[in-house]
Amino acid sequence: MLASIVFYLAWAAVMTSGRAQSNDVELNDAIQGLVDSFGDSLFQIPSPFTGQKLEKWDEYSGVNPEELGDYPEGDILFPRANSPMSRNSLRSARRWRRGYVPYTLTGSFSSQERRLIDQAFADYAKLTCVRFVPRSTEPDYLFITSDNTGCWSSVGKTGGAQQLNLQRPGCVTKKGTVVHELMHALGFLHEQNRWERDNYVSIKYQNIIRGTESNFEKAQPKTTDGLGIEYDYGSVMHYSEFAFSSNGLPTIKAKVSCKS
Repeated sequence: MLASIVFYLAWAAVMTSGRAQSNDVELNDAIQGLVDSFGDSLFQIPSPFTGQKLEKWDEYSGVNPEELGDYPEGDILFPRANSPMSRNSLRSARRWRRGYVPYTLTGSFSSQERRLIDQAFADYAKLTCVRFVPRSTEPDYLFITSDNTGCWSSVGKTGGAQQLNLQRPGCVTKKGTVVHELMHALGFLHEQNRWERDNYVSIKYQNIIRGTESNFEKAQPKTTDGLGIEYDYGSVMHYSEFAFSSNGLPTIKAKVSCKS
């Protein structure tokens, strides 16, 4: 939980800093880094094959459900199925003004799963200035679905009806998964892809599924902002130790002990 608080407080600092315009520039730089790394694969139709893999997911498997996707870095997607997204349209990606995020829940979530999502919203309200509020007539909003296409989200506010998917039950088994996808929607990227990550972790490429090595590509210093927060091994945005493993062996190893 402490790791989550660190990230939440970092976001609160951004939202209250009065640097809205420069923050948008930084976000677009970060997204441009994704485009440079993944190209048109960022713009896909959500994949039922990812959904099939997630149906077999076990919460005790050692990997997180969002790591099972056939999308860039496992769970980042600007879906072509819902809007005419393109490289040029990403230039308009923004952070959510004043931390106000309207949403609708359109998925077939159970009452227990809805409570889990509400708990994630409540954590943001308690620990940050971000507020997820039911949509009334706002033109820009998240619509949260439960399609059988995995756990995924766009990065930042892309405008209009913006889909965030939480396949049930896998993506709504743990609150951390919900928090993780909401963080993407707020404009955050994965922790282990930070440009300085080699100072903290080793990537074991020999253990990574062939063809998914790009998911571990580092961001460029000029395209990302760590907001002054040190590398966080326990971040809700960090891959698990066995993410994208081809042989059951670790793909990420810490260079220092994570024990306090």
